[in-house]
Amino acid sequence: MRRYVISFGAIFALLTGLIMWNVGSGSVEFAPGELIEILSGGGAEGTARRIIWDIRLPRIIAAVFLGGSLSVSGYLLQSFFGNPIAGPYVLGISSGAKLSVALTMIFLLERGIQIGSFGMIAAAFAGSLVSMGFILVISVRVGKMPLLIVCGIMIGYICSAVTDFCITFADDSDIVNLHNWSMGSFSGMNWGNVRIIIAVVCTAVILTFFLSKPIGAYRMGEAYAANLGVNVRGLRVSLILLSSLLSACVTAFAGPISFVGIAVPHLVKTMTGTAKPALLIPGCFLCGGALTLFCDGMARTAFAPTELSISSVTAVFLAPVVIGMMLKR
Repeated sequence: MRRYVISFGAIFALLTGLIMWNVGSGSVEFAPGELIEILSGGGAEGTARRIIWDIRLPRIIAAVFLGGSLSVSGYLLQSFFGNPIAGPYVLGISSGAKLSVALTMIFLLERGIQIGSFGMIAAAFAGSLVSMGFILVISVRVGKMPLLIVCGIMIGYICSAVTDFCITFADDSDIVNLHNWSMGSFSGMNWGNVRIIIAVVCTAVILTFFLSKPIGAYRMGEAYAANLGVNVRGLRVSLILLSSLLSACVTAFAGPISFVGIAVPHLVKTMTGTAKPALLIPGCFLCGGALTLFCDGMARTAFAPTELSISSVTAVFLAPVVIGMMLKR
């Protein structure tokens, strides 16, 4: 119990510190006193207030919720396949969602039709399900998990190649701007996006938390779970739908983000020393949000005013975690 309290306390402290750092840092710096005054609603310059309230805070909240969403999605996929390196990015699910969103936007924008946030999520969700369907079909034919991971990587490369091809030959300026989104970025977030993100992510994560006991039994084996009265087929469908929805929400708003879904569940298991889903699910959400916010802050400030893609930064910091995990196993 003491270890759980210390672990979650450290994650909360890290998340709080990162939020304050991200609010105050950037191409325009704010002193701590000025920052507190603006956040508390005190008098300040109109430009400073707009930078914090209209640009940085929506981006920070989106990074926390989408990072947590991606981590929980990775945990669900690892539980489903029984493999610690399964994740939405590695299995090609994020790339399938990216392709679906890009094709949908190209089709609609060329006809002068604007797509809303829910339309983006629906397109990404459909792409995620199609990619997951391919993975499941391959898993039936391929008995070894390493070969399944390789097949997932190949599916991801194919989807990314088709997406880049479509974007390269697009004429509309709005479609050409999809290139930045396809690399992964939290820029351009607004409060309307944040409200939708919170509603979708919170609903999916709460539903996932309610499945903690069945997931715990399922991780012990399908026969064990069935003997405990778990509807294994229904649980598998739920894991597919929830993991696809969570990763689709991330891809719809921020593009594909690498390694967060793989590395964070491993880090949380190491910190807490437990495999209980009731602890790992909220732990993955909080830790994923904190690490994604840190990587976004580095992407935004390391070479300011030039901004890096979020996937480049997550690969630098989290790929070594995945490598270490594989070497340890």
